[in-house]
Parts: sequence; C-alpha cells; structure tokens
Amino acid sequence: MPSPEPNGAVDDRDRDRNVMHLMLADSPWPWSLDEIALELRSEIAAHDAVTRLTDAGLLHRLDGGFVFPTRAARRADEIGLGDA
Repeated sequence: MPSPEPNGAVDDRDRDRNVMHLMLADSPWPWSLDEIALELRSEIAAHDAVTRLTDAGLLHRLDGGFVFPTRAARRADEIGLGDA
C-alpha cells in the first residue's frame, strides 16, 4: 500500500478510482454529478474527481452536469488495464 502523501494524493487517487468504477460498472450512464456526490458523500470530492478525470481524458462532461466514460477508458477497462 502506498504511503500517504501530505497533499492528499492517495485520497484523490482512491476517489478517482471510485468514480471510474461507478462509470465502468454494469450500470447505465451518464451519471449526474449529484449522483456521484451521493456515492462519494461529498459534492466537493465529486466535482474535483470528475474535473481530474475529465482533464485526463477519461470522462466526457455534458452540459447539465452529466458525465460518462470515454471510449478509451471503456476499452482500457475491457482489456483489464490498471488491474493489479
């Protein structure tokens, strides 16, 4: 397990991973930011995670606060990229 960093990077990675799991699980998307916030129990954490993942090219953001995984993110999940 990675050691915690003072800037909270481990927590951010965990949140990002949780959001991607939501997006790539066998559930319909798009997800609203409100739904993600409910799952993470924090509006700020949801907004920050979605922003990081969108900036990284893993999520698309639609007007109205909806997000869904990019084709590259879905394909990476299909082939098991990122599995430990």
